[in-house]
Amino acid sequence: MSVVSQVILKADDELRYPSSGELQGIQSFLASGEQRIRIAETLAENEDKIVGQASKQLWRLHPEYIAAGGNAAGQRERSLCLRDYGWYLRLITYGVLAGDKDPIERIGLIGVREMYNALNVPVSGMADSIRCLKEASLGLLSNEDALEAAPYFDFIIQAMS
Repeated sequence: MSVVSQVILKADDELRYPSSGELQGIQSFLASGEQRIRIAETLAENEDKIVGQASKQLWRLHPEYIAAGGNAAGQRERSLCLRDYGWYLRLITYGVLAGDKDPIERIGLIGVREMYNALNVPVSGMADSIRCLKEASLGLLSNEDALEAAPYFDFIIQAMS
């Protein structure tokens, strides 16, 4: 939920107008809109590059995943992994655009550990894959944009750790 929605819902629940502090929070959110859009565009436009670089890094870190008997040993399994990496990258753009981690949690994290455990996918490996996505992504952003985007990656990493 965006900062604007949060402020409105909270004020409405308390039957009051938004406070000056809340309005300043909205003003800050709106002022950072160009940056959030720039970050989302960069990640979206470079998805293939980011996912490719991150997967290579992950396979170097965990060669057992692509070895015979590993979770990503076959082409089909590897394609499913890459699909998931792209999906998580897209979730991060949702969070960045909203200026909030709630979309990431609601859309992508509720039940994620149970799902990967049920599929016999090592959750720690998924956390490592998000770390690799983070590194590949932040390398394409300015320092200022990387500082803004990093917490969204960290939120997913923390949830999977």
